[in-house]
Amino acid sequence: MPVISMFFGILIKMNWGDTGKHNTPRFHAEYQDYEGSFNLDGEMIVGNIPRKQEALIRAWALLHGDELSANWKLAGQMTETFRIDPLK
Repeated sequence: MPVISMFFGILIKMNWGDTGKHNTPRFHAEYQDYEGSFNLDGEMIVGNIPRKQEALIRAWALLHGDELSANWKLAGQMTETFRIDPLK
């Protein structure tokens, strides 16, 4: 799964095959041994990401919603996604 952003030890990924498997557009986050799936508004759908990191992921997603949507469309076309700036 390609990494599209990384900040504060959090990896953000988007899988090219997810669009055919899921109705809700999503991205995935990893932090240490924790994982989660998030909708493009940054709300955790499933996972065990700690609250502090979950809040950082949500803030990042709200700042980059248009870019996340564009990446989701690219992933649906099995086209390479692009990197998104990290949260600073």
